[in-house]
Amino acid sequence: MKTTFASIVAVAAVATSASADLVCGWTITTAFPTGAGNVPTGVTYGVGAGDQGALTAGSSLTSVHALAAATYTSPAGNGSQYAFSSNNWSTGDYYQASFATTGYDTISLSWDQARSSTGPASFELVMSLDGGTNWTTILASYTVLQSGGGGAPGTWSSTTYNALYTSTTSLAGAENASSVIVRFRSLATAAATGSSRIDNVFINGNLVPAPGAVALLGLAGLVGRRRR
Repeated sequence: MKTTFASIVAVAAVATSASADLVCGWTITTAFPTGAGNVPTGVTYGVGAGDQGALTAGSSLTSVHALAAATYTSPAGNGSQYAFSSNNWSTGDYYQASFATTGYDTISLSWDQARSSTGPASFELVMSLDGGTNWTTILASYTVLQSGGGGAPGTWSSTTYNALYTSTTSLAGAENASSVIVRFRSLATAAATGSSRIDNVFINGNLVPAPGAVALLGLAGLVGRRRR
């Protein structure tokens, strides 16, 4: 069978559309400050821009709490060296990921999350596309599993990944957006003494071909038909 330029381009296009690209991700690569007087506390703390992906500029991952006594640490992640952990949870406290999806469609979100025995077990996932003015509910409620201790299905380790702690969901409406905010918001009513940790937060999508590439694909198909 004769291989044409058109067939090569077409196969490449199908292969590209079949696999998602990493838009932005956080694996928590740096330990938080430790020692007396150095541990971060207060109503908010962040790890900054994503450490992986094509669109990390301007992105951020933060934790926001009502209580100034909240403390932020970096214990073992789920198969990675560190996680983003905080305590002193009140109803409505949240982890927040901010990012862009410019040039991408079919957006999805995956993340790992765990809690201590007294940490908040119930969360919701909400999304804003206008800087936080309006919010869309992605998941009305989801359960966070305990890590370690009695009844826990596993214990987070920096060397061993446990898929039981990973959640994935579509972010419908977040395609080709200059600003997307997602919040993992606590629904617990009493979890002040417990902690929750998050890790491996990944935004995935399919790169949309540039108009010139689409035109080239059409031209290649035309040339291929004429050669038959």
